[in-house]
Amino acid sequence: MKALRLNYRHTVTASCLSSVTMAACNNLAPLLFLIFHKSFGLALSRITILITINFVIQLTVDLLAALFADRVGYRPLMIASSLLSGAGLLALGTLPFVFADAMVGLLIADILYALGGGLGEALVSPIVESCPTKNKKAMMGFLHSFYCWGTVGVILISTLFLELVGEGLWWILPLFWMLLPFANSVMYALVPIPTPETADAGEGGHYSLLGKPLFWLFLMIMLAAGATELSMSQWASAFAEAGLGVSKVVGDLAGPCLFALLMAISRVFYASMSERINLPVFLTVGAALSAGGYLLAALASSPALALVGCGLAGLAVGMLWPGSLSLAASHFPHGGTLLFSLCALFGDLGCSVGPTLVGLGADANGGDLAYGLLLGAAFPILFVLAMLALAVVGRTKSKNK
Repeated sequence: MKALRLNYRHTVTASCLSSVTMAACNNLAPLLFLIFHKSFGLALSRITILITINFVIQLTVDLLAALFADRVGYRPLMIASSLLSGAGLLALGTLPFVFADAMVGLLIADILYALGGGLGEALVSPIVESCPTKNKKAMMGFLHSFYCWGTVGVILISTLFLELVGEGLWWILPLFWMLLPFANSVMYALVPIPTPETADAGEGGHYSLLGKPLFWLFLMIMLAAGATELSMSQWASAFAEAGLGVSKVVGDLAGPCLFALLMAISRVFYASMSERINLPVFLTVGAALSAGGYLLAALASSPALALVGCGLAGLAVGMLWPGSLSLAASHFPHGGTLLFSLCALFGDLGCSVGPTLVGLGADANGGDLAYGLLLGAAFPILFVLAMLALAVVGRTKSKNK
């Protein structure tokens, strides 16, 4: 079996499919939480532990990938990522019926696809960045748009399936989605895998990279990007249901599905226009518009107008994560796996801190999500401030040359 049978275009395709797989692993189970509660008699407090475990495992893998990915090699790790993700989805559709306590089966599934998702998140970006493509910033936006398209697909297909076929056959959904990562594992065995430039101690390596204040500024930018994205998307369904008084199905479609769709459009737009766009300016404006979307959602007197704010935030936040990765890679071209893994780690931290802060803000005000979203506006504002600081650093460096 020859590894170079396909070209780098197929490598990018495999990486995009990995993004879709991550979307399936992260979004399918939460859509089924209420079904697990009703079907297996599990307390919602037990079920939501799955989110915490998934998050902790992905953070751990983000960190470990920085240490062992260059030694083990990207091909075996991406094959493992696909197989673990597929095994997790297979377990999700079968193991809850095998164990006396369905929670055991759900935990096993959660651990498996969290391991797969963590590996994929840490490695697909440096793989695509290392592919010999003409416009790497555009390619990064294109790659990350597939996570959004995957989210839209998972929500649409799963919601319509449950409405048309019935909740009793929910287990078919994970078995359907598992086909993608298992097929993608074969693709990763065939496509050429570039070797991302390995960081060394002399230029952007494990010691010098962590000792650079500018790198820590990028990590703060990544944290703000993750928090800005997830604070709205995770609460969008509940916000739509509470504000518009609609059903969960309509809430899912009008909330997180619409949010992900607008994010995808934003990323595809940048990918197609990237050569004409100043990325730092684009990101700063996007973050400012995101803050406006949060404030509109929180302060608008009309529920429909508040939902427009949610949509504006989704459209504006689209390039914050992939664009920040591209900027970090351009500032530290020898950062290697360490750079991408730590950026993913801090992005994931933001993905946890942001929604948590929104929830705490809502709880402190009688469950009113508007107050939570008002707090969430702090993250895009933090992103803007960090980008302004980055611009000041850039101007200072230019004057000193």
